[in-house]
Amino acid sequence: MEQHEITEILNRPLSQELLARDLTRLAYVAKDGTPRNIPIAFTWNGSEIVLCTTKNAPKLPSLRHKPEVALTIDTEVHPPKILLIRGRAELDVVDGIPEEYLEMNGSYPMTPEQRVEWEAEVRSLYDGMVRILITPTWAKLIDFEKPPSPPRSRS
Repeated sequence: MEQHEITEILNRPLSQELLARDLTRLAYVAKDGTPRNIPIAFTWNGSEIVLCTTKNAPKLPSLRHKPEVALTIDTEVHPPKILLIRGRAELDVVDGIPEEYLEMNGSYPMTPEQRVEWEAEVRSLYDGMVRILITPTWAKLIDFEKPPSPPRSRS
């Protein structure tokens, strides 16, 4: 899939709405060769999906070994709206808590006081985390309420 096609799909209003959600499903192949599919918080920075995890997360050796992943971001109602993304995971070990982690978990209702306490607790638990950066190499938007576009001819 060409980059301009991926960009066009990801820039659609419905894709932007789905990319603003806080949960995706990450599919990857474990080191034992079996598939895994896990829910995980994410944020979209305009060019990459960013996930954050602990430095000892079981998925990290698998992603180092085989970085190809697939993501599903969808709605929970019928008919569903679905954004499918494929890409390659790049792992970035960071000291402290990544801002993206605080951002993606900041969507839950908290008073300002609760937010301060929550951030302090998170900072006390982890001396660092791993940012998983996924640059889309393929994307498909499925909207069952909108008829599909006719295929484009290739000149």
